[in-house]
Amino acid sequence: MRRHFYISSSLDELEDVERELEGQGISTPHIHVLSLDDAAVAQHSHLHEVEAVLRTDVVHGTEVGALIGFFMAISILITAHLSGWAQGPTWIPFVFLSIVVLGFCTWEGGFFGIQIKNKRFSHFESELKAGKHLFFVDIEAEKETILGDVIRAHPQLVLAGEGPSVPHWFIRLQDRFKRFVKAMP
Repeated sequence: MRRHFYISSSLDELEDVERELEGQGISTPHIHVLSLDDAAVAQHSHLHEVEAVLRTDVVHGTEVGALIGFFMAISILITAHLSGWAQGPTWIPFVFLSIVVLGFCTWEGGFFGIQIKNKRFSHFESELKAGKHLFFVDIEAEKETILGDVIRAHPQLVLAGEGPSVPHWFIRLQDRFKRFVKAMP
């Protein structure tokens, strides 16, 4: 899967594009709009806005924090073993300490990540500050012709590049969750 980025100054046009893509069988979790004007996006109920948590680098920060915490937890256990402090039942405090360190580092990494803007969108910062909107679609290779046909019908959309997409299983999970929510009373 690839992610295709487009820039537009019209949210009405982006709403039309999203409807057309959904009409062609591309599901909503594949389509996103990022704008600094959240109020204007909220007035277009059909647009699928980027979640606030994904605007930041919280996911990446949490992963880095967990990795650091994992290595620190392992080093605590190795130190306890090599120093001879953990003979017999005294392993319990060191295991708990390593779990606490792992949790703290993971939390701290997420805390730092939530304060940083998502690096995937940093290329488009100047356009967003100029009042334009970023429209992007995660799409499989076999459906790229559908995307191309819809985009050609909207010449105001400017191709802004391509990049890696989120994993296919994640989008499928979002699809299933959306269907589950609709089915529940």
